[in-house]
Amino acid sequence: MIRPWLAALCLAAACGGGTPAATTTPTPAAPPSAPTAVTAPLHAVQVNGTILHYRLIGDSGTPVVFVHGSLTDLRDWNAQVAAFAATHRVLVYSRRYHRPNAPQNDDQVYSPMLHAEDLVALLLRLDLAPAHLVGSSYGAYTALVLALEHPELVRSLVLAEPPIMPLLNRTPEGDAIRRAFYAASLDPARAAFAHGDSVAGLRAFFDGVSGTPGRFDALSASARAEILAHSFEMRREMLASREQYLPPLACADLGRLHTPVLLLTAARSARRLHVITDELARCLRGDTTVLVPNADHAMHRTNPAYYNQVVLRYLVTH
Repeated sequence: MIRPWLAALCLAAACGGGTPAATTTPTPAAPPSAPTAVTAPLHAVQVNGTILHYRLIGDSGTPVVFVHGSLTDLRDWNAQVAAFAATHRVLVYSRRYHRPNAPQNDDQVYSPMLHAEDLVALLLRLDLAPAHLVGSSYGAYTALVLALEHPELVRSLVLAEPPIMPLLNRTPEGDAIRRAFYAASLDPARAAFAHGDSVAGLRAFFDGVSGTPGRFDALSASARAEILAHSFEMRREMLASREQYLPPLACADLGRLHTPVLLLTAARSARRLHVITDELARCLRGDTTVLVPNADHAMHRTNPAYYNQVVLRYLVTH
């Protein structure tokens, strides 16, 4: 469903809940090797049995919390911080196990439930609830789980392609897509990390997500080094129990969520992400979906101007 405030943006690109008529294999941008500096000081706080690093920018307005995905950290939002801090209090933080947080071999399972509880504790410690939660990929998964468990802490949700793989089981096409992705990416990555080969594990994950064999090796040396620096948390991800790492979210529970939700999907993202977004929109029963043009899965980095405009306009109305 397209809201009136999106009309002008929809003149430049298609908006809607359906999958684009034609998509191309995504080519995710590698994490920036030299990210733009953020002037706000870096803080650290102990919450929920771990230490999380964060930056808080802006002195007024409703809080907006950005939740990053895999192979990234709080720097992933550098293209958003200034634009959003002009009108909101902005929190960017690194999830458990992600830099600059220290590697932590605890007894926890890498899951959206764990990261959601970490974020709950952080929001309460910093007195930022209720907040707008803006999530990318696994960060969107985390934000959605938090909203389901603690709706009183969430003002609105902006979810960019959460990889809720169990939603693919709702159709034969989706299940085939899920099995193919596991075979091409997650299973080889898991096997490599289990054998102590982080390079092979990251290569399998990155190439599988991009759908382009050899994509990892084609990156610049600096881009590969940036990805390799995330070996610790990726090992935690890939060796986690699959049922906990990618837990099912019941469609009936999603349908009872009263928190406003904006779903974002990118024109160049993989088919599986469009199918997941479509299924999520059906379960949420009519929340707004926007297609971000000229962008892949890392849409906040590959088309930040469009992304920022869409999200800021949504937050103004919620």
